[in-house]
Amino acid sequence: MGKGSQHALPAAGNEKALRYALMLTGGFMLAEVIGGVMLNSLALLSDAAHMFTDVAALAIALAAIRVGRRAVDDRRTFGYHRFEILAAAFNALLLFGVAAYILFEAWQRWSNPPAVQTTGVLVIAVLGTIVNLVSMRLLASGKDSSLNVKGAYLEVWSDLLGSIGVIVGALVILFTGWNWVDTVIAIAIGLWVLPRTWILLKETLNILLEGVPEGIDLPQLKQALLDVPGVMSIHELHVWAVSSAKTSLSAHVVYIPESTNPAELMDSITQVLAKQFEITHTTIQLETGVCGMASTEASDKGAEHWKASL
Repeated sequence: MGKGSQHALPAAGNEKALRYALMLTGGFMLAEVIGGVMLNSLALLSDAAHMFTDVAALAIALAAIRVGRRAVDDRRTFGYHRFEILAAAFNALLLFGVAAYILFEAWQRWSNPPAVQTTGVLVIAVLGTIVNLVSMRLLASGKDSSLNVKGAYLEVWSDLLGSIGVIVGALVILFTGWNWVDTVIAIAIGLWVLPRTWILLKETLNILLEGVPEGIDLPQLKQALLDVPGVMSIHELHVWAVSSAKTSLSAHVVYIPESTNPAELMDSITQVLAKQFEITHTTIQLETGVCGMASTEASDKGAEHWKASL
């Protein structure tokens, strides 16, 4: 019986970009809150509320990167990388709450829409659009490698569309006098955010439940391992993610001792996992016979595969 372990370095977060985006977004959020109250615009206030979630998302994302850099200790053998996922889940829940508040406030205003001072709203919304574009540019490079940064990026993106919606609404009110358009824009912003927030929350819950990461086909992965020369069967196969950039795998591999070198087999297995599935953090237990942890079904399938390969 043998064991092997491969360790991958965690992906570095774009801390500098997050810091700049946080300063830009936080400063402008205050301007939107003041402007929304003074100009009586629910659409502007809803955009400010989304910008508040942007500030929270960016602050938590920045904290998650710093916490994630803490070294492994006797109580946290995987380190603190999971904090990134908790931060992303918190941001998703925060967005749900903001969307619910905006929809409730819109319902309250629907029957009696107040007058909106369109010129001031336009100026603030245009400036908000510029701030969001800059923040998105800062975060774009890290959004595909980290759910944490992706959550912050999506919130800034949703706020960008919210700012554009506020601009369109203000222009319509300016030329038509239809103050109810401001409420409609606020509702549209709230409804637009909800499905995207659900996608983010679903991804984070899958990681928290130690589900198979997105993009990995478990039956295909198992077949690839069974196709490695010398492998007779696979059981106790587990694939999960500690964070969005740290996928782990463990498995028990039954091999043919008479015709297989354990060291060469281990090298072949780790190469297949790294090249075909980009999994480098692995723990493989080699066995010459099926251990008691294997189910009868798994043993039978492995034996059938071995016979078919002879």
